[in-house]
Amino acid sequence: MLTISRTQARQFMLLMQGLLGKYRFVGKDGALRFVRQAGCIQFDPVDVCGRNPELTLFSRVRGFRKPMLDSLLYQDRLLVDYVDKELSIWPREDWPYFAPYREKSRLHGQNFPGLDELERQAIGYIRELGPVCSDTLPLEGSIFWHSSMHWSGHWDRESPAARSVLEQLYTDGVLLIHHKEGSRKYYDLTERYFPPELLTAPDPCPDKAAFLRWRICRRIGAVGLLWNRRSDAWLGIPMTSGERETAFAELKQAHSILPVQVDGIRYPLYMLSRDLPLMESVLAGHADTRARLEFLAPLDPMLWDRKLIEAMWDYRYSWEIYTPPARRKYGYYVLPVLYGDRLIGRIEPRADRKSGILSAQNLWLEPGVRQTRTLTGRIGKTLQRLAVFNSCSCERPESSTQHPRVLGLKSGKQFSDG
Repeated sequence: MLTISRTQARQFMLLMQGLLGKYRFVGKDGALRFVRQAGCIQFDPVDVCGRNPELTLFSRVRGFRKPMLDSLLYQDRLLVDYVDKELSIWPREDWPYFAPYREKSRLHGQNFPGLDELERQAIGYIRELGPVCSDTLPLEGSIFWHSSMHWSGHWDRESPAARSVLEQLYTDGVLLIHHKEGSRKYYDLTERYFPPELLTAPDPCPDKAAFLRWRICRRIGAVGLLWNRRSDAWLGIPMTSGERETAFAELKQAHSILPVQVDGIRYPLYMLSRDLPLMESVLAGHADTRARLEFLAPLDPMLWDRKLIEAMWDYRYSWEIYTPPARRKYGYYVLPVLYGDRLIGRIEPRADRKSGILSAQNLWLEPGVRQTRTLTGRIGKTLQRLAVFNSCSCERPESSTQHPRVLGLKSGKQFSDG
């Protein structure tokens, strides 16, 4: 078992993520490379200063622009919107691995009387007329529907037939998302966009246990280091603690994963064996660890295990978007601030599309972080990049009359950009 310091562990994780040193990922090809490395990035539709997958790529990919992701999804079809860690974006070549999901969806659909006839009508309409959304598919009536992507719980709501049928065919794999207009999804036949050899490829995993091992390795690779404990990093993977223990034991025996003991952390962590060269470069002091300042997305892969982040960084992060305003400690849409290998604070940016101005409503620095001209300049540059990313100008504190705390600390102290 490797024994390393917390600093080395942080550097390894950040280098894996492409968040430390020189940008490893550049442009549209870099965005695709990162998603392939991570396995999946989590989707969320809220857009305050960019949606979660866009912000995830913005922090890692030099020159990334929002249309690049849409192009990879809906023109090149190299990425797919589908369930994984909740609703996610992942590489098209992983399609055969999710055959068990699609089969489970089809079996789930058999519980709805009359659904098969509605599906035939929908497929015929789409085959003749092309992409549809729930408002343009002419199916009347409604059915009782449980919307969980994991097909668990009770069918506890009534939904318009068009929407229900489209969601069912989508999880079956018959339809894919053709494009989106805002939050509205348009669907078309998967067979029109994926090559036959992909659609007919056999499941690479011979059984449920192999699929579980593949998914665990995929999540470890997305984060860099993970422990064999209950964790939000495993969301979307249905498994008991016993099944997880067995999978970890089999992966260790096969030398697919390696245990790592981090000083000051009680539980061992695990890395993929394929990433050993990077770990060795960190331990030898040869890795590029030059500091960058980045804002992290709320559902960033590095933040999937909040308890691990607290143990590794002494940083506690909670996404408060669904917390009642009176109970929020910080704000509605707050992003962690990474500087070098430290999480130094959090910032609340907001893009006003009407005025074309992006401003930082608040900035909170962690205890012990000094407010220096250098730090202020770094934050200002990243904020300016984020403004351009959102097609906005960046409001500066000295130019703001309506928002005098554009870069204000929680204490109310003015945070000058020097």
